[in-house]
Amino acid sequence: MKLKTPKKDIVVRATPGGGAGETSNLRPRPAPKTPPCVCGCPQGTDIRGWVQTIAQHEAYGKTLDQALEEAFYTIAENNPFPATCGRVCPHPCEDGCNRIEVDEAVHINAMERHIGDFALERGLPLRRAGETRYDEKVAVIGAGPAGLTCAYHLARKGYSVTVFEAFPRAGGMLYYGIPPYRLPRDVLQKEVDRILALGVELSLSTVVGRDISYDDLKKEYRAIFVGIGAHKGKLLRIPGEDAPNVWTGTEFLNRCNSGEKVEVGNKVLVIGGGDTAIDAARVSRRLGADVTILYRRTRVEMPAIKPEIEGAEAEGVTIELLVAPKEVVKGPDGRAVALRCLRCELGEPDESGRRRPVPIEGSDFEVPCTAIIAAVSQEPDFDPLPHLREGRDWVKADAHGQTKDAGVFAGGDVLGLGLATIAMAQGKRAANAIDCYLRGLPVPEEPAKPPVIKGDRMKLSWYKKAPRNRPSEMPIAERLANPEAEIATGLSRDEAIAEAKRCLSCGMCFDCETCWMFCQNSVFERLPKGQHFKFKIELCNGCKKCAEECPCGYIDMV
Repeated sequence: MKLKTPKKDIVVRATPGGGAGETSNLRPRPAPKTPPCVCGCPQGTDIRGWVQTIAQHEAYGKTLDQALEEAFYTIAENNPFPATCGRVCPHPCEDGCNRIEVDEAVHINAMERHIGDFALERGLPLRRAGETRYDEKVAVIGAGPAGLTCAYHLARKGYSVTVFEAFPRAGGMLYYGIPPYRLPRDVLQKEVDRILALGVELSLSTVVGRDISYDDLKKEYRAIFVGIGAHKGKLLRIPGEDAPNVWTGTEFLNRCNSGEKVEVGNKVLVIGGGDTAIDAARVSRRLGADVTILYRRTRVEMPAIKPEIEGAEAEGVTIELLVAPKEVVKGPDGRAVALRCLRCELGEPDESGRRRPVPIEGSDFEVPCTAIIAAVSQEPDFDPLPHLREGRDWVKADAHGQTKDAGVFAGGDVLGLGLATIAMAQGKRAANAIDCYLRGLPVPEEPAKPPVIKGDRMKLSWYKKAPRNRPSEMPIAERLANPEAEIATGLSRDEAIAEAKRCLSCGMCFDCETCWMFCQNSVFERLPKGQHFKFKIELCNGCKKCAEECPCGYIDMV
């Protein structure tokens, strides 16, 4: 009988292969597995697929440009912002990379940026999923990563979408929360424009609940997606923080990213250890200030991206650990002139799993300052949409993004603070659910993925060590002299190819021919590149050599 599997035919006879030298009744079976990078990506993008497209472009008879274009459209099945994510995503996809057991993780993030930049340079458009057009209109509240991604996937499916954005520019926290030295404005704008080119309408400086009522939206649109983001910084709740030169982290970054001139003086204190705190500190350095970050836990507990912390220190930002603010000291004019602090020690873990900072009695001290930026946390501004908030849980939604209101879906920071790539994944999830809701169909369950493959199921010794390709960075003096200049350059074409070739192709055949070379019974018949091999099981004696020697763990014995 013939068993069909993707890209393979396994020819099996009713009786197992026999003859002299038979060592086992087990037979090889192609068994694709899920690589750790795909599991680490909140959007579930086929990372291995697009990386291997680049790595093997010559073997498969493609030019590099053809491979890069194919890789772009693979990414765009989930993510319309590869050039943006390639700059700001903390790349959790790399954390479990099996290449770490050989040398270092594959630099997926840098390759994604290269592909994203290539697509922008070549003017590659986003594609619709088909020719179908529907009459139903959908409203999206918030032009951040969740809202724009939801609008993108709905437009791809054929819906008319209007995005309502409270701020003058689209992008949400990508624009107002991330400094241009990390994410150039033209890169973000070009990726936004590409979504709008699908027919998505964008209404800027429009606050739902003020400029247009929520009830009117519900009357005009068959479904609504809420992705208003978390632009409201939380207060420290200490005396004196109402001073005019004390800002929350989101307020400070919003003002700077809006082009407003913010006077911080020459001594800035930043309170917090997350990405907003690091961004605020580095922007303050670019404004000419001496900057100190005060964080109430240790370096280990800092939630900010490690390279960003290191970048801040390289630029001269000082980090004081185990310090908590107690009171803002004001001068005669009411402005903050110092911050009274307490030393801390770590106690038992709190609800976040991190050890709770405990102030040490009698450890008070003062730090002089000309400005204070409190970047301790943030939340959405629910004032225009108070009925959607459900207490401390903000907006609640089910597994498909459906809220308590029929036809109203939500995603992004309005559900809970998270990465931009998580917000994008939630935007796509909601778009799929909205489509089903409007078509009167149940939301299909996500197909089960094959098991995740780890290094112990692979033959890692087969792979040669190769240095990780890293983008270069602008010298410190140059970046401080040019506050908006992008710090990191992208990979060159040669570097991008070299980095793609570091991929182990975990759990998927990449035509290395090891099984064919080790098989003495000619079980493996070579097929054209990309189709891999045909398994002629009738010739197999079960020696297991193919599975034992397969570098990527693609072959199982069953």
